[in-house]
Amino acid sequence: MKQSEFIPISQWAENDRPREKLLNKGVSALSDAELIAILLGSGSRNESAVELAKRILRQADNSFHKLARFSSEAFCQFQGVGTAKAVTLVAAMEIARRRSLSNRDEAMRIRSSGDAFELMAPILKDLSHEEFWVILLSQANKVIAQKKISMGGIAGTVTDVRIIMKEAVLVSAPAIILAHNHPSGNIEPSFADENITKKIKEGAALLDIRVLDHIIVGGDSYYSFADEGKL
Repeated sequence: MKQSEFIPISQWAENDRPREKLLNKGVSALSDAELIAILLGSGSRNESAVELAKRILRQADNSFHKLARFSSEAFCQFQGVGTAKAVTLVAAMEIARRRSLSNRDEAMRIRSSGDAFELMAPILKDLSHEEFWVILLSQANKVIAQKKISMGGIAGTVTDVRIIMKEAVLVSAPAIILAHNHPSGNIEPSFADENITKKIKEGAALLDIRVLDHIIVGGDSYYSFADEGKL
């Protein structure tokens, strides 16, 4: 935008300013860019906070899911975003993630792969690296706990079957569900995924522990080994 065309938000009509719009019409009346603009607080010499927010959103394909993966360093790559603004944006994304986590019922009963996905998606779907988790279940398939077993890079993570069995035995869990994410968004299982699932199932059987499912989270989608008849 040329400097001659730039009009700061303070000179906009009151109903068009994001903060005033929120106060007068409610938060639901704001666009995604206007919400981010409020977090930014200001733009730059030649760009309003709303235009800066639009530019950031375009880089994330207008997806909050992708935006949640941005680090503070990634936000600082945008002209007009310094450390303070970047930290504010990262904190806002983390608040949204924790809100999703706090909404779930810790004692929920897993009745389907969809229930398992709903439980694990807030933890796994926005990660830029791979993590492997186990859901520990009671005899009635109620969630006892969720435990992170391993964390790796973009391409994968190493999972120790012994650690999974130890976690299950410690809480006397008669059943477990495995879960990990694919940062690429591709939910199809790899040969390594199929191999580790088989090894865990065999190890669990020796301890009379049932492996009910293994879900792979890829963004807002998931793959279920149980649904696909691979368990």
